[in-house]
Amino acid sequence: MATFVVAHGAWSAGWAWKKMHPLMAARGHALVTPTCTGLGERAHLAHPDLDLEAHVTDMLAVLACEDLTGIILVGHSYGGMVATLVAARAPDRVAALVYVDAFAPKDGESVFSLTPERRVSMGELARQHGGFIPPQAMPPDTAPDDLAWASPRRRPQPLKTFEQAARLPREPAMPRHYVYCTRHPPDDRFRQFYERARREGWRHYEIDASHNPHITCPQTLADLFDAIAIAESARQSGMSFP
Repeated sequence: MATFVVAHGAWSAGWAWKKMHPLMAARGHALVTPTCTGLGERAHLAHPDLDLEAHVTDMLAVLACEDLTGIILVGHSYGGMVATLVAARAPDRVAALVYVDAFAPKDGESVFSLTPERRVSMGELARQHGGFIPPQAMPPDTAPDDLAWASPRRRPQPLKTFEQAARLPREPAMPRHYVYCTRHPPDDRFRQFYERARREGWRHYEIDASHNPHITCPQTLADLFDAIAIAESARQSGMSFP
C-alpha cells in the first residue's frame, strides 16, 4: 500500500479527484487530496494576496498534521509548482514525486515565466476581476456529465499564484516521474517539462488523454499510479524494476 498525496491544479480542488478515490482504494492505496486556500470548499478564504507560497504552506501543513511520511507526492498542472517546492522542503516525508501534465519549475521560475504568452491576457483578466483569473475552459473531450459536475465547482485562481517565482535553492532529491498527456492543442504548454524529464533521466510515461486524466480517464491513471507504486516499492527494497 502506498499513500498518494495530490497537489491539485489551478481553478480546481480536492473534489476534482473524486473518481480516483475508489479506484486507488481498490488497488490497495490511500489517496489524499487536500484543497489549497481560496479554492474549492475553501473559496470563502480567497483574497488577492494568496500566492504560490501560501499553497506550499497548505500542503506542508497537511503532511505535518496528518503525520504523513514515505508518500508519493503528485502535482497536477499548476500543482507541479506546489509539489516541487513541497518535495524540496520536506524530503523526509516524500519518497517520490509524480508530475501529471504539470509544471516542473527550476529556481526562479513562475507559471508566467514558463508560459510568457499567457502573462498579458491572464493579467488583464485578473485586473478585471479583482486580482483573480476566472476559470479557463476544460479540455474539449470532457464528457457533458463531467462538465456539468465540474464547472460550478471551479473557482477563480489568485493571480499571484501564477506570478510568484519558485524559490528552489536545491532540487528535490527523490525519484521523479513525469506523466505526459498527449491530447494537447497546438500551444502545448507541458511538452517542455516532459522533454526535461527525458533529458534528466526521470521515469516518464505517455498516456492517451487530455489535460485532466483524473476526470476523463481515471482508470488509466489509477493503473499507472499503481505501477509507479510497485516500481517505487521495488526500488526501496533494492530490487531492479523495468
